[in-house]
Amino acid sequence: MGYSFEYIDIILLAMIAGFIFLRLRGILGKRTGFEGKASPQFEEVLKKVKTSQKNNKLENFDQKAQNEFLKGAKIAYETVITDFSDNDNKITTSKALLNDKIYDQFNKALKERSERGHEAEITFIGVSSASIKEHKKIGHILNVTVDFIAEVITCIRDKEKRIISGDPEKIKKIYDTWVFSRDTTSSNPNWRLVDILN
Repeated sequence: MGYSFEYIDIILLAMIAGFIFLRLRGILGKRTGFEGKASPQFEEVLKKVKTSQKNNKLENFDQKAQNEFLKGAKIAYETVITDFSDNDNKITTSKALLNDKIYDQFNKALKERSERGHEAEITFIGVSSASIKEHKKIGHILNVTVDFIAEVITCIRDKEKRIISGDPEKIKKIYDTWVFSRDTTSSNPNWRLVDILN
């Protein structure tokens, strides 16, 4: 495509979401397979941030840039899903990753779940696949649509702790299409989730 943007903007989301995710995991203890250190892939993202800051140059949204964006998008996806599994009736740790519309929708769903006396048990296994379906710039707004396939273990229990949906022993695949957006004229470098298409 003909537009370009700062390389650092693509991967700042990975830094921010990664920090939020590390704090979230320490609180919930739901993430499986974590050994207490950032993954090698995330460490590589951090190195590239330093390089990008030094060079301070623009990069096209080519395949390399898309791969870096997807690293941050995967972390953001996991952060939001795990936050939603918390049985508080309000989104907290992933608020900075959501626009107002999505934030309000998530909080409404959490409130309704709480009012019914239901509790969610969600263990996030990992993102099996993440691919960019579309990326386009409308005016000064840059939108990137991402298809996710993830694996989770999930169930919902009622007040008596009886399972009303899901299976606490079975891994389930989930399919989502999320739209991330950034205002290229804003001083805020963060990408935000602005729509969920399915």
